[in-house]
Amino acid sequence: MTTRIGRRSPYDREIVRLAVPAFGALAAEPLYLVADTAIVGHLGTHPLAGLAIAGTVLTAAFSVFNFLAYSTTAGVARQLGAGNRRAAAELGVDGMWLAIGLGLVLTVLGLALAPAIADVMGASAAVRPYTITYLRVSILGAPALLVMLAGAGYLRGLQNTRSTLVIAVGANVFNLLLELLLVYGVHLGIQGSAWGTVSAQLVAAAVYLAIVGRAVRIEGAAVRPQLAAIRATAAVGMRLVVRTASLLVALLVATAIASRIGDDEVAAHQVAFEIFLFLALSLDAIAIAAQAMVGRFLGAEAATDARAVSRRMLEVGMVLGVAVGAVLAAAAPWLVAIFTDDAHVRHLTVEVLWILAAMQPLAALVFVLDGVLIGAGDVGYLAAAMAVATLVVFVPSALLVLALGGGLLWLWGALVLWMLARFVGMAARFAGPHWAVTGAVRAR
Repeated sequence: MTTRIGRRSPYDREIVRLAVPAFGALAAEPLYLVADTAIVGHLGTHPLAGLAIAGTVLTAAFSVFNFLAYSTTAGVARQLGAGNRRAAAELGVDGMWLAIGLGLVLTVLGLALAPAIADVMGASAAVRPYTITYLRVSILGAPALLVMLAGAGYLRGLQNTRSTLVIAVGANVFNLLLELLLVYGVHLGIQGSAWGTVSAQLVAAAVYLAIVGRAVRIEGAAVRPQLAAIRATAAVGMRLVVRTASLLVALLVATAIASRIGDDEVAAHQVAFEIFLFLALSLDAIAIAAQAMVGRFLGAEAATDARAVSRRMLEVGMVLGVAVGAVLAAAAPWLVAIFTDDAHVRHLTVEVLWILAAMQPLAALVFVLDGVLIGAGDVGYLAAAMAVATLVVFVPSALLVLALGGGLLWLWGALVLWMLARFVGMAARFAGPHWAVTGAVRAR
């Protein structure tokens, strides 16, 4: 089936039904740290600096475990498409057992290594106690946060992104109110901020556990962990960890090189980088819809529909990418004024944002293809393609920029080249037959 963006597609309504709530839930994810920053910021410079260091470490650590959501989404969607709702519920249970186990390991490591982490991150003597306190309290919520990831993946696999949005918004509101009480009412300081976040995560995790528990009762599914299924999920997860690690390497290398180009350059890079992450988060909503729908169609032995809906989402992604890019290009001077008053930094940032704006259509296609291959369970190829794009294309290009004395615009040119390499690798796979493996379980 071929479609054009100007014509209605039979998949449009479902794409919108999944993508719009997914966007809301994705946008709500960073609000925990935003709320912490806003509240702790009024306690003084040292607590805020401690939060900045601890928050950066926690964000990087938890991002590695996104595979709990992605692998669960793809597996549950396949079982749903195959009509195996009991097996889908058991995959949800197994995902949560894995999340709890990994969360407990992460908690033990975090509690033991918090002082060393503060030292490695360069916390000053005045900031170090706040960093350690926030790390040690926040890491107690690791099992709950990972359960939230697995639970969100389960609901997405069931084609239900609306509930994930409701849970995310409710948890953030609860977090904000509780933090205000603990920090300003009970005067617990940065410790109260961390306890508020942990409490909100525990409540959200309990809701997800209740949802999966209800499905277990209805479908008569097993509650005990199934080691074979957990091992399979972990194996898929390790490939997705390679993908995520490659992504983190690219982003860290870009920031490290920007800091070596100059102070104004790294300041401009930081502003553009934050906008880049926000736009990536926004466009990733289509990828969430792709994971859910592609997995379901392949599970239902409907490879033709999986391809058709993938093409439609690529069309939608392209249009949204063009629209987002146009808006960003027009709004760049206004956006930059929000972040900095320095004239030179403003000028540099606007130029980088124009590059970022031009990259948006390409980025949108990359995010959709990423979602399609995750939904298909083709994560081995995806991990390899990401590693090649990062280690073979981007890192050498970025180092060459540094060696030749190139400026910030050349560095962002290397990021565009990285995105292009990701697109070429995934588009080549999408054009072939090997990703669209049908059945309740991907056999290869």
